[in-house]
Amino acid sequence: MRITGGRLKGRLLASPKGRTIRPTSDLVREAIFDVIGQDLSGCRSLDLFAGTGSLGLEALSRGSHLVYFVDNSLQSIALIKKNLMVCKHQAAGVILRHDLRKGISRSRRLAQEVFDLAFLDPPYAAGYIPGLLKELSIKGFLSWKSRVVAESSKREKLPVAVGRLQMTDTRSYGNTQISVYTFGVET
Repeated sequence: MRITGGRLKGRLLASPKGRTIRPTSDLVREAIFDVIGQDLSGCRSLDLFAGTGSLGLEALSRGSHLVYFVDNSLQSIALIKKNLMVCKHQAAGVILRHDLRKGISRSRRLAQEVFDLAFLDPPYAAGYIPGLLKELSIKGFLSWKSRVVAESSKREKLPVAVGRLQMTDTRSYGNTQISVYTFGVET
């Protein structure tokens, strides 16, 4: 697993052992940033169900100045710390251990932040994405015209609109579907 673009392009990342963490493939990560853009200068990003932290690290590599990495797994937290050190971006990453199955807003630290970009990569077919999209949309987590990138199985049917989030792009890569939502679009 490596960083696919930006200042850190080619940097190797620590990968999980076993099958409890499903990292986003290099191909899919590269495709995500081809869709949302390569320049994330000044962006505040949120990586939910962060796993290895690869999506947030890709954002940092492309200019995001701060990324909140959120996961509940101790193995994931250790991998994110290691990968931030490998990329020399410890100061730009905030790691929060939080059970997202209970929602985002239960984390007081997150409730005080506003993000320009959010990644949702929960376990496939677990049904978490619609509820998290709703919470992101109505609880003040997103800045105007921010984007949310949801990764799911291509068999999952995701809503076209949730609150003020509107799906603006969707693409499939093998079994993986990427859905991009934009905040602030009237539905």
